[in-house]
Amino acid sequence: MRIIFLGTSAGRPTKARNVTSVALLLDKRNRFWLFDAGEGTQHRLLGSKLKLNKLDRIFITHLHGDHLYGLPGLLASRSYFEGAGPLKLYGPPGIREYVESAFRLSEAHLDYELETIEAEPGMLIEDDQYTVEVRELEHRIRCFGYRVTERPSPGRLDLAALERLGVPFGPLLGKLKRGEDVLLDNGMLVRSSDVTGAPIKGRAVAFLGDTTPCDDAVVLGKEADLLVHEATFAPGMEEKALAYGHSTFRQAAEIAAQAGAKRLVVTHFSSRFDDEEVERMVDGAKIIFPNIEAAREYAEIEVAKPK
Repeated sequence: MRIIFLGTSAGRPTKARNVTSVALLLDKRNRFWLFDAGEGTQHRLLGSKLKLNKLDRIFITHLHGDHLYGLPGLLASRSYFEGAGPLKLYGPPGIREYVESAFRLSEAHLDYELETIEAEPGMLIEDDQYTVEVRELEHRIRCFGYRVTERPSPGRLDLAALERLGVPFGPLLGKLKRGEDVLLDNGMLVRSSDVTGAPIKGRAVAFLGDTTPCDDAVVLGKEADLLVHEATFAPGMEEKALAYGHSTFRQAAEIAAQAGAKRLVVTHFSSRFDDEEVERMVDGAKIIFPNIEAAREYAEIEVAKPK
């Protein structure tokens, strides 16, 4: 599991930063999900190793332009990629009207199936690999945060126990690892629980849209392996942050600390701050949450499996 930042600017792009978009890579085949698609996101994808035919889900946090103006063009361009299968688009109420209006007025046609789901707070996705929970944040318009949680992995096989019980190498090992009990040729029943360790906890990554500090931001980030949180304003600008529905670097660190997150990456920086100023504010927030870092354009961050 790995994330790539395709845009880290707030409100409008700058020469150094594009507006918001983050990719979540799920496996070695570079299958990925996209969180927000500000203007120019498909151009940023061209500068990465990611291909639109490997994209199968998009999650929009809210309907402000710096988070979705790049969506219609990206969806239209995906038709030109061979092997682009069905795509699911999630977002707040209004996302369907936005996309359908853009396609109707521009007479665009997609060569793949697009399913648009208007989300509400709660469990959004539950499949055999991941769950995705959505909660509502506090911004000027309805805005969501998403928490992606990987299902637990089977525990390690106890090789010494398998040898002692006479379990042969082959398909039976796979069944035991999947939690299935097996019957040996000699009639002995081998229980999976007797030859496997405890399940390995899955990883959790939380992607928050624009928000002032709120309880649901803490819930989404609870013990997350990685929390991606906006940091639009500098410490000391809390009143302005509140007025515009945003957070400061210090407030983002406080949310991560309250949530017990393992790692915090801040993004969505005001264009008034250059990289040096961003790093200075990150350093200042380490007194609250030491494991904080600033997102960078095209930065790749690995989310390691728990040991």
